[in-house]
Amino acid sequence: MRSNNNDKTLEKNYIQKWRFLIREYELTKAGNHPRFRLVTDFYKFHGTSRQTFCKYYNRYIQSNRNNEALLPRKRGPKWHSRKPIHFIERKVIEKRMLGINRYEIKELLQPILKHFTPSPSGIYNICKRYNLNKLTKKMKETKRKIIKEKAGDMAHVDCHYLPKSLLLNDDRRYYLVGVVDDCTRVAWCEIVPDITSLTVMFATMRCFQMIHKQYGIQFKEVMTDNGPEFGQGKDKKNEMTNPFKRMLREMGLKQRFIRPYRPQTNGKIERFWRTLEEDVIEGTTFENFEEFEKDLFEYMIYYNEYRPHQGIDGKIPANFNKELQDMC
Repeated sequence: MRSNNNDKTLEKNYIQKWRFLIREYELTKAGNHPRFRLVTDFYKFHGTSRQTFCKYYNRYIQSNRNNEALLPRKRGPKWHSRKPIHFIERKVIEKRMLGINRYEIKELLQPILKHFTPSPSGIYNICKRYNLNKLTKKMKETKRKIIKEKAGDMAHVDCHYLPKSLLLNDDRRYYLVGVVDDCTRVAWCEIVPDITSLTVMFATMRCFQMIHKQYGIQFKEVMTDNGPEFGQGKDKKNEMTNPFKRMLREMGLKQRFIRPYRPQTNGKIERFWRTLEEDVIEGTTFENFEEFEKDLFEYMIYYNEYRPHQGIDGKIPANFNKELQDMC
């Protein structure tokens, strides 16, 4: 009982001390203190630092001058607000064993760990600590298997510049908007006159419709680069005004952005553009727009339904897609 009385006495004295200091401080700030002209004089006389005093004073004011706010607190966050490090490491290791890279791991853990989610560099350090920073053959095979089981889970969307010399007697600049399915490599692209967000939105929608109609693929997520046509920049957080982001919202599709200045993150569609350039565009001049449009359409059918793809072990995208659908 005596101990409790002593504790109450200490608390009372602590509160009285800080309330006295606060009165002195407020008088000094108002220029009404008979002794102190500046708050630095107040700090020096009472032997306190500005940081310490302001911490207690701000806490006191924000609590509507509640005396409890003047009592010392335990430093650092409370124990139950800390996420155990071993729990985070275990989640990272589970994903890494599936062959997933650090950027994908961060995206996957974000909904689970929220603000406790480690950064890509933190994930790399965890992997390195457990000798998982380099993919083993087994991890690569596991990742390949997982990707094949998820047809339609991810659409890679991008824009591609066409050379001005592509069409005879037409020096206007044209562009391509393309969509590639991450799993089956089924692809489609549309020719557009510009890459404003509205134009890219309609072209992407036509690609989605064609892929769904011809190959039965319905996408769940979309990966794009950080261009303004895809809703970055001034429209980054405004889903209602950017046409592309609004389309994704209406279709219920989640958008993921590649790491800035790392086009390799969207490597599947970057490789598709290279193949298209080599097979159709390089060294070719078309008579007119209609001829190029017809040739591109025929090539897309060839690419999806006749051409073996190294990324899926030499299988043809349309055939591989059908195999996966038959397995479901």
